[in-house]
Amino acid sequence: MTAQPSSRPRVGHIQFLNCLPLYWGLVHTGTLLDLELTRDTPEKLSEQLVNGHLDIGPVTLVEFLKNADDLVALPDIAVGCDGQVMSCEIVSRVPLDQLDGEKVALGSTSRTSVRLARLLLAERFGVQPEYYTCAPDLAAMMSEAQAAVVIGDLGLRAYLRDLPDDELYVYDLGELWKEWTGLPFVFAIWAVRRDYLAREPEMVRDVHRAFLASRDLSLEEVGKVAEHASRWEVFEPPVLERYFTTLDFRFSERQLEGVTEFTRRTGGQDYPEQVDVRLLPPVPAHD
Repeated sequence: MTAQPSSRPRVGHIQFLNCLPLYWGLVHTGTLLDLELTRDTPEKLSEQLVNGHLDIGPVTLVEFLKNADDLVALPDIAVGCDGQVMSCEIVSRVPLDQLDGEKVALGSTSRTSVRLARLLLAERFGVQPEYYTCAPDLAAMMSEAQAAVVIGDLGLRAYLRDLPDDELYVYDLGELWKEWTGLPFVFAIWAVRRDYLAREPEMVRDVHRAFLASRDLSLEEVGKVAEHASRWEVFEPPVLERYFTTLDFRFSERQLEGVTEFTRRTGGQDYPEQVDVRLLPPVPAHD
């Protein structure tokens, strides 16, 4: 990396499988050595970026919308889907339009997935369940509720029909959103604090380029990434390769349209119905 900042940039790293392709290449290019990397859950990393304990990193869509005045999004890098996501699911004993007044367990650690699930159930399926939050244990959740929202490894296992009851319905949140709106969905955005960008614009561009190169290398060598991940995950390499290539790591015009539509449908309480998503501007051309 070319810039010489006063200190190494403090960068967040989500410890979820869905983010592995964004970081795997950093190790193989040596860029990882130039970052002060903090690993944690999406919610904790979002909080650290918002409160200034991180300079650059992933932020859940809902937290970005709440704090958009202080953040600048990095173009063409995100975690989302354009159809199925495979790891954010509603598991239900009945079709979704039969959940009115029924108990629905929210075991998700992602506020964005929960917000999306509640939006879909209310506006697409016309139901108002009784929601409660609990530990993400699908068997326990389904012993107390008619449906559950699960993400991450638990969501992926549900998608693959690893269920406590073979009769359960499994609905993919990304697929439900795409069918309803025709748009991609973004779960997490990579952003930089506006004050850090003002101090270290070249370093921000270097970090952005490093993540894009890491993402591209990972997708070019996705079989190696899947094989590597399978060493400590319960999923076989072919499943992980399918998962990594199902996810959408882009953040461009179509993804912004999805963000705008989600904001319009869910805004009004903790963020407005229209949020100005500021993107890192391109490097000016030199004569």
